[in-house]
Amino acid sequence: MDARIDKTSEVESRPANNLLRRLSPADYALLAPHVTVEDTAASHLLYNPGDDVQVVHFPCGPSLATFLVPNEDGRDVETILVGREGAVGGIVSEGFLPAYTRICVKFGGPFARIHVAKLEAAKLRSASLRNIFARYADCLLAQIFQSTACNAIHSIEQRTAKWILAAMERTGDESSVPLTHEQLATLLGVGRSYASRVLQSFRTEGVLDTRRGSILVRNRDGLRLRACLCNEAVKMHFEEVLRGVYPTEERQAGSG
Repeated sequence: MDARIDKTSEVESRPANNLLRRLSPADYALLAPHVTVEDTAASHLLYNPGDDVQVVHFPCGPSLATFLVPNEDGRDVETILVGREGAVGGIVSEGFLPAYTRICVKFGGPFARIHVAKLEAAKLRSASLRNIFARYADCLLAQIFQSTACNAIHSIEQRTAKWILAAMERTGDESSVPLTHEQLATLLGVGRSYASRVLQSFRTEGVLDTRRGSILVRNRDGLRLRACLCNEAVKMHFEEVLRGVYPTEERQAGSG
């Protein structure tokens, strides 16, 4: 029993990132001397396309990062969100890696960081550490695939409900997300007026409300009914490949 308590205490002393907490004590010990944690404000730019990716960023707690793909008309289209279930930048690559997308902080908060070279050195010493990050890269790729399919076949209303639910799960907030109309429009790749009309229809139905800079969820079950199942598919893949990493509601309740 004492050993289990000690192990739980050791894991909880790590940064509040599920991927880092998934590592064995021996594997995390290889990274720990090189990990720093800093608060980072919303909209902070982590990488621009073409930047040399030198640091891996792990969102912690309610922090979220987002991948934005710039287009020829000057607009950025948001592709995926990454929260405490993962990391961004230099996950599996070695050597010089130019960033393909713009990566920004969506919701501010703590981020754990480690230099890519330090992570690669640790991977060379541990096959299990290499395996965990390769599995996470697979989950990240699955999320990108699912996002591509979602954007192609699902309605703006379905995608709106999905994004809000996905953000709530990753931040752990059961009733709201700090999302503006403008940010939601970027998430969906539509104009601000279109996003506002969608939110207004949800307000009329009693599903959600809005406050300055945030969306308040009034009927979570109703929101689920309006969402596509893309985020559920991503969660299922996480559970098959990296069980215990994606922040499901059941796990949040159990960790109370």
